[in-house]
Amino acid sequence: MSVPPLIAGDAEALDVAGELAADFRKGAAERDAQRRLPHAELERLSASGLLGVTVPAEFGGADVRAETLAEIFRRLAAADASLAQIPQSHFVYVNVLRRQGTREQQRFLFGEVLLGKRFGNAQSEAGTRHVQDIRTRLARRPDGSYVLDGVKHYSTGALFAHWIPVLARADDGNLHVAFVPGDAPGLTVLDDWDGMGQRTTASGTVRLESVPVPADRVVPHHLTFRGPQLHGAVAQLLHAAIDAGIASGALAEAAEFVRTKSRPWFESVDEGHRTATEDPLLVQRFGELTIRARAAEALLAAAARSVDTARADLTDDSAAEASIAVAAAKVAAAEAAVEIGSALFEVAGTRAALDSLGLHRHWRDARTHTLHDPARWKVQHIGRYTLNGTRPPRHGLL
Repeated sequence: MSVPPLIAGDAEALDVAGELAADFRKGAAERDAQRRLPHAELERLSASGLLGVTVPAEFGGADVRAETLAEIFRRLAAADASLAQIPQSHFVYVNVLRRQGTREQQRFLFGEVLLGKRFGNAQSEAGTRHVQDIRTRLARRPDGSYVLDGVKHYSTGALFAHWIPVLARADDGNLHVAFVPGDAPGLTVLDDWDGMGQRTTASGTVRLESVPVPADRVVPHHLTFRGPQLHGAVAQLLHAAIDAGIASGALAEAAEFVRTKSRPWFESVDEGHRTATEDPLLVQRFGELTIRARAAEALLAAAARSVDTARADLTDDSAAEASIAVAAAKVAAAEAAVEIGSALFEVAGTRAALDSLGLHRHWRDARTHTLHDPARWKVQHIGRYTLNGTRPPRHGLL
């Protein structure tokens, strides 16, 4: 792997993301239809330098604003929601390293990121009591090193990763993150993801059987949630950006289809409208959908600015405000993605339902991605904050 260029700042990061998104869009429908995993596209992402844009400046990164990072993900998701989902965990664990780990650990792992190395994800487990019930074990050996045992599911990015951050419970009961090389002995990554949407994320199973981990590759995770923190806000901001991107991508494709392929309804023709784009009912519906998409994008940008504000002066109050702003953006973006992904067929007509066109990928991606965590709980936290001033809880899903 050649050393990627160092991106200098926010403007350059957005330009690079825009160029990549334009190229990634071209093959998105075919990759989805054939479930062709985007190995080549991820190599381009690594080679672009974009994966290092949130590395702190003191370690050589561009340290871009959260608003820039959210827009990067929105642009990528508008082109290919599966492809955008893959590096979400990469940036989440780069963010973990901003607050946790020794200087030596940060220097090494941030250096790997700047070399284009990708972080994956081995966090969630199936069959446990709830999503926070982590049973993967990180046992300490007499020599001070560790060994990992467990099974992870929904491991987005692991199949493509150079390093897989594994969330595990240590002997003292606390959660830690072990950074494991993708080719570590005892580590198996299974491509058994069978989701109806986000088909090419390879969000499958990771098996850990006595995987050796040096002591200097283990970072405490439980400390992330002590005191004011933005871990959950940043993670959820990226999910919101993906949903907003799905909404805008579906809307753009719907408009293009209506302009170039849809026939006008005969009653509209009887009233003097010669094309589908002149149909006043379609015009009305596109106006409504555009408002939904723009509202999601506006809330996303506002939430990202709230994260940036909190990062500059991190207190319990600023962290709470950022989390609530992100929660509002996530709810709005999720609703917009699902609605527009479905309304695409309503406005485009029967031909849009042809399987060969792959337009259904927008709705499938939206419906699958928005299952990540329930919006109903976010609405509850927003209501409690507004009505009673109750700060949201400190965890990674808000």
